[in-house]
Amino acid sequence: TMILVWIVLFLSVNLTECVPEKPKRSTLNQLTRTLLRKYDCGVRPVHNWTSSTTVYIDLILQSVLDVDGKTQSITTSIWYRQIWRDEFLVWDPEDFDGITELSLSSDAIWVPDIIVTEFVEEGKSPPIPYVYVNSSGSVRNYRPIQAVLACSLEMYAFPFDKQNCSLTFRSWLHSVKEIDLALWRSAEAIAGDKREFMNDGEWELLSVPSQYWQIRQDDADYAQIQFNLLIRRRPLLYVVGLLIPSIFLMLVDVVSFYLPLNSGTRIAFKISILLGYTVFRVNLTDELPATALRTPLIGVFFVVCMAMLMLSLIKSILVVKLLHHSEKEVKQMSLSACLLDRYGSAGHSLSESALTSIKTLDNIYAPGDYELESSLEEDLLSLNDVPDPPSGLEWLLQELVSLRMAFSQEDSESSAQAEWLSLCLRLDRLLFRFYLLVLAVYTGTLLLLWARWSFT
Repeated sequence: TMILVWIVLFLSVNLTECVPEKPKRSTLNQLTRTLLRKYDCGVRPVHNWTSSTTVYIDLILQSVLDVDGKTQSITTSIWYRQIWRDEFLVWDPEDFDGITELSLSSDAIWVPDIIVTEFVEEGKSPPIPYVYVNSSGSVRNYRPIQAVLACSLEMYAFPFDKQNCSLTFRSWLHSVKEIDLALWRSAEAIAGDKREFMNDGEWELLSVPSQYWQIRQDDADYAQIQFNLLIRRRPLLYVVGLLIPSIFLMLVDVVSFYLPLNSGTRIAFKISILLGYTVFRVNLTDELPATALRTPLIGVFFVVCMAMLMLSLIKSILVVKLLHHSEKEVKQMSLSACLLDRYGSAGHSLSESALTSIKTLDNIYAPGDYELESSLEEDLLSLNDVPDPPSGLEWLLQELVSLRMAFSQEDSESSAQAEWLSLCLRLDRLLFRFYLLVLAVYTGTLLLLWARWSFT
């Protein structure tokens, strides 16, 4: 009998060792079945229906992907967190092998209908089908979101602009009696949290202030929390690529006024500057923001710069055209006749002095038995009335008189051209000073507009 007892004990010990240990996975499955057996995901998870469910919200801005002034939208990447208490998902960890936390499908439990009112489209957000639940019933829903938000963008000061875009979270159907909202962290901690923001891009994160309030709608109060994304553009790329080249081209255009007026190269040089500026603007059209509400100040700057270049070219064309006019053609113009009154009187006195010198020369070089008449016209008539071929002395006298008249006429024309060129140069300087005055007024206006925007 004792031998049989020992054999039975020995076999029972061996059989006990051969039975595998109950896996912990079965406990997890049992806990999940226990929690979801009678769970209704369409019912707000409270035992007393008069008590509200508080949803805690937290937000971390990761990056600003795009800012579109034409569609008035901004694309952002954020990390969004929701925390609330589900009174139907509570268990004792000691009853389930010490399990204090598990993941459940978000489709299997109740999830609050919290939306962002500024959503235009959700973007390419990765799907996260699970939420974490702990033994006290706290549910954590963590999701990365790429959101395209409607935002009233202010592009007037581009590329030195600052933007303020909001994300407003609220329940779409439940009033504050059913779903209330609160911040998971303090407003100060959220506003100064920049540790996850990609700070190497075009935009710089200033802060993310937040506020809570209730709005009245359909005879009910709705809770909402608004996060304001305060961002600032880094202008270095646009200053180097847009503003500095435009300023350089304007300076080159101003310096081109020092080219000689009668050299024929000033107009060609100014046309080259205008053509280069046009090509420069066409290539950088996509860099400027497009908005239908208010023209950016930099757009006004480029348009006026091109207008100034055209004004400079037109001014040079007018002066060069005036330079190549004859005295008779210019005097037919009323304004030019007033300007050239001094020139006309000077040319008339010069012609009289030349004629007097011719007469003096003829009297000096005439032979003793041959006297010239009292005027040059009478000499020419007396020479032309000689029926017989002129003698050698008469022919020499005619040649000397003709040569002297040619030299005098050439000197008169040269003096007239010099006087005309001097007048055109004075007019050119006058128009150049007027151009500088317009440029100074334009620059001062831009600075005043910029100062007005900076202090508002």
